[in-house]
Amino acid sequence: MDLSLIWKAALVVVGGTLLLRIAGRKSISQMTLVQTVIMIGIGSLLVQPIVGKNIWATFAVGFVLVLTQIAMEYLEVKSDAFEKLVTGQAISLIENGQIVEKNLKKLRLTVDQLEMQLRQVNVAKVGDVQWATLEPNGKMGYMLKEKAQPATKEDIQDVLNLINERLPYIRLADEQNRLVSKPIVPQSESGENIFTEVVHKGHDEPPPQRLQ
Repeated sequence: MDLSLIWKAALVVVGGTLLLRIAGRKSISQMTLVQTVIMIGIGSLLVQPIVGKNIWATFAVGFVLVLTQIAMEYLEVKSDAFEKLVTGQAISLIENGQIVEKNLKKLRLTVDQLEMQLRQVNVAKVGDVQWATLEPNGKMGYMLKEKAQPATKEDIQDVLNLINERLPYIRLADEQNRLVSKPIVPQSESGENIFTEVVHKGHDEPPPQRLQ
């Protein structure tokens, strides 16, 4: 066995770690297109010199790749036009509870694929979404309509404060009038959503044929 393979392999691990440390700490899902290309290039380079003789030349090329990435990221910070060209922009998928069909076609994204992403973030109905966008890194960003947003601690505290303020007046009115409230029967909400579609193995309301 060639003992040089051992120190070359160890050197590749150390050198590769340093190169990636310089390149940045983003995970694969957070990388831009440029960063992904650079990382793939570095990964391919690091494997080759283990059985070859040009290990130092390989590290030099890898270092140039990292410097190129840093230079391009610096240009993206300085120039919005360059950032749009290299990284791209977010694309709207849902606006005010309505699917933007032209953008789905542009992205070659089906309604089923969009609903899959919504289910993964616990959204049950497309109509509950105020805005949804596909970000340059491939992830979906979304904002629920106000009525569908979960209550925050601040919202709950405001309700409690309001109850405490109104409670003396409610008790006084109750003692004076002795009103008997009729039982409130909650209205049943429609059980149809993008989760029940999975159980029923089909859409409750089939999307347009052009989006399937």
